[in-house]
Amino acid sequence: MSEASWEPPLAGSEVEQVLGALERLRMTFRYKVDGLDSAGLQVRIGASSMTLGGLLKHLAANEDYMFTVKLRGLPIGEPWTSNGWSDNNDWEFESAADDSPKELYALWDGAVARSRERVAAALAEGGMDLPAHISWPDGRHPSLRRLLCDLIEEYGRHTGHADLIREAVDGRVGEDPPVGWVPSAE
Repeated sequence: MSEASWEPPLAGSEVEQVLGALERLRMTFRYKVDGLDSAGLQVRIGASSMTLGGLLKHLAANEDYMFTVKLRGLPIGEPWTSNGWSDNNDWEFESAADDSPKELYALWDGAVARSRERVAAALAEGGMDLPAHISWPDGRHPSLRRLLCDLIEEYGRHTGHADLIREAVDGRVGEDPPVGWVPSAE
């Protein structure tokens, strides 16, 4: 049986396992939101204002914020500066309705690509114990390991939301993308 490229190793190093868990959640999330038009990306269920488009934008912002602002202490930068990013917890969800599917998919895909590069550079620099720029009120700095685990938690939470919303859109269910699946650009 051929393993999907996003499947974590059955037995690997700490770095391989943590990055593998994050990649699996990233790809499962991307599969859940893939190939929808604007109407599909704006579906809401129940009393929630959460949409798949909002989740795409929210997780893209989390990717860049985690490994630019928190890890390195740098401004979030592009594409966020030019698209009106606000450090308001609801901005991504509210503003996503104004974005096309192509823009939302490109935003998330770009943020994940930047994160992969930034994490690889940080691992080469100091490994999982590399201290992040951000500090707690008592002055302690979390490690890269902690930031990666925090992002895994964020994806775990929102992939569950995406699963429920996507099922309401068109009935798509399932835990993982099928082997050979490739994300669409729109």
